[in-house]
Amino acid sequence: MFGKEEPKHVTIRSGAQLDCLVCGGDLFFARKGQLNTAVASFFNLDWTNPSAVHWFLGSKDGD
Repeated sequence: MFGKEEPKHVTIRSGAQLDCLVCGGDLFFARKGQLNTAVASFFNLDWTNPSAVHWFLGSKDGD
């Protein structure tokens, strides 16, 4: 239930598999983030800002 998340293969909209351009890795962790702006934060309207998914490369050796 609260175990360590495993990295996953990611497929983009075109159907192609996501690969790292630097090392060629193909396993990624996902994290959602809020794209806050100073104005929205000042008025306590952070919920109006868009969000995004950031893919983090998992290590090739499984650590």
